[in-house]
Amino acid sequence: MATIALADDHVLLRKGLASLVQNLGYTVLFEADNGQELIGKMEAGAEPDLVLLDINMPLMDGYDTAKWIREHKPLVKVLALSMYDDESAIIRMLKNGARGYILKDAEPSELRAALDAVVEKGFYYSEMVTGRLVHSIAGKEDDAKGSSKLLSLTDRETTFLKLACTEMSYKEIAAEMHLSPRTIDGYRDALFEKLELKTRTGLVVYAIKNGIYQV
Repeated sequence: MATIALADDHVLLRKGLASLVQNLGYTVLFEADNGQELIGKMEAGAEPDLVLLDINMPLMDGYDTAKWIREHKPLVKVLALSMYDDESAIIRMLKNGARGYILKDAEPSELRAALDAVVEKGFYYSEMVTGRLVHSIAGKEDDAKGSSKLLSLTDRETTFLKLACTEMSYKEIAAEMHLSPRTIDGYRDALFEKLELKTRTGLVVYAIKNGIYQV
């Protein structure tokens, strides 16, 4: 049976979540108020199969905690559970090693699906990531087709793609490239069509997978 660790500074919410996780058939190995406490317990020998990780925590937030786990405990999977539904939070957590991302207002059935998927398959993608992107990340997309897409990118589109992997807004990207926001929107839409993606998250994962952007 897979073991779960929970990191969230809201005690009542965390206790309720721990109870729910147990009711879903998992073992809660331990709980932590923040990333620093979580890491301390892991370094002491308590190593879970999966960490259910909040983002906004004192002392050490979810971003830095996920990155530490990726670098020091690569076998431990991370599932982000947050109130933030903005693209920058999702992109940053995925870049730092999270295997999935769900919102705190999700139904228990979605939490079950997410936990099962991360434990069994190694990743979970909700509606924020398209089905085609799942195949791309899993390495199931046809290599020739993928290479063709990569070669079709212009220098400007590649530059935009690299900047889209940062925390810059589209307006800031436009300023960096000395272009109008409308032109940047055009690059984004062109890439969505060429790469058959629908979200900025999809662009980031594509760029990382194909070596355009180094994490």
